[in-house]
Amino acid sequence: MIRILVYLVIILLGLCLSPFLVGNTGYIYIAAGDYQIETSIVFGVIGLIFFYSLLQLIEWLVVFGLKLIMNSRYLPERWRRHAARKHTLMGALALAEEDWAEAEKAMVKGASKGEIPTLNLLAAARAAQQQHKTAARNSYLEQAAQDPAAVNAVNTTRARYLLQQGELTQARAELDKLVPTSRSKRPVLQLALELYQAQKDWQALKLLLPIIKKRRLLEPAQFESLSNRTNKALLETAMHDSEQELEKCWHWLSRDERQQGSNLATYALGLSRFERREEALKLLMKRLKAGACSDIFSVLPQIANAHDADIRKQLSTYETKLAQDPDYQICVAKLSHQAREFKQAKAAWQSACNLRPDKDSWLALAQLQEQLGEQQDANRSYRNAANA
Repeated sequence: MIRILVYLVIILLGLCLSPFLVGNTGYIYIAAGDYQIETSIVFGVIGLIFFYSLLQLIEWLVVFGLKLIMNSRYLPERWRRHAARKHTLMGALALAEEDWAEAEKAMVKGASKGEIPTLNLLAAARAAQQQHKTAARNSYLEQAAQDPAAVNAVNTTRARYLLQQGELTQARAELDKLVPTSRSKRPVLQLALELYQAQKDWQALKLLLPIIKKRRLLEPAQFESLSNRTNKALLETAMHDSEQELEKCWHWLSRDERQQGSNLATYALGLSRFERREEALKLLMKRLKAGACSDIFSVLPQIANAHDADIRKQLSTYETKLAQDPDYQICVAKLSHQAREFKQAKAAWQSACNLRPDKDSWLALAQLQEQLGEQQDANRSYRNAANA
């Protein structure tokens, strides 16, 4: 509407000014060498407009011709790029559908003229991995690694695939190239966590645990369980190595970790192996006075003997409180058997079998009953052990 109004105003101005232009035409005089041109102003303006329009038409024709030539020259390249985008899209859809063979084929085709060929190659490597095509996978990863920005991603991907195949040594070599630290990305730390556990490299895992806790890669309960398992494994390894390694590992633990029952029990068991039984019993007695612990109950019969009356006396203080604890009952049964207190041992084994009827408890009770001459009860316990 506004455009129509503008045109209308221009027409009205033309109608108003045309009498003055016709009556006062003026003239234009142009001299160039032997040529002279004299014309009116109106015709000169019209000529300039026509000349400018002609120049615009020539410019448009020249530009159109150049574009036509350039497009015809690079047209096959454009076709190839368009085809690469199409193949990449088809490959992405095949990945979503987990059609690994079609995904690999499409991604490889899209990588040649694709806009980001590295992504195509990584996707093709993933599809090849799912098909167990190791050689093809390695080839795609090598090609992707030629992009400097993708080196870390390729190393992470290769290490993860090797871990999935169970090739732990090669996976560790790739992981070491990434040097997991507190500044590493979460996938690298997660990969290191899985690989260290698979290799049972408890020392490396122990060094990684503070970073895992700081970055919150595990839930608190999962982290606590992994930390306890790592510390226990380190102590057990050191226990079978040497006394010096055991002490070194023990003092590597924090104060809170040294107070945990599982770590203390393993350390005490190690001390007893190196003929430091009295020191081990002293630690266990101190821990029992602080509170009951199933891990302590499990190692006490392996360290204490029939002459350690103080241990049995301390255990008797929990008789009422832990009457329904099978670990406590098993510990009492074993210690009582050592002291040849067979009646008390039998009662403790019966309580343990009632609370947790497993094969070992039934067998221990059957053997004790057989030793006491209770053959009928022993046979019944043997049957329970067989059915447990």
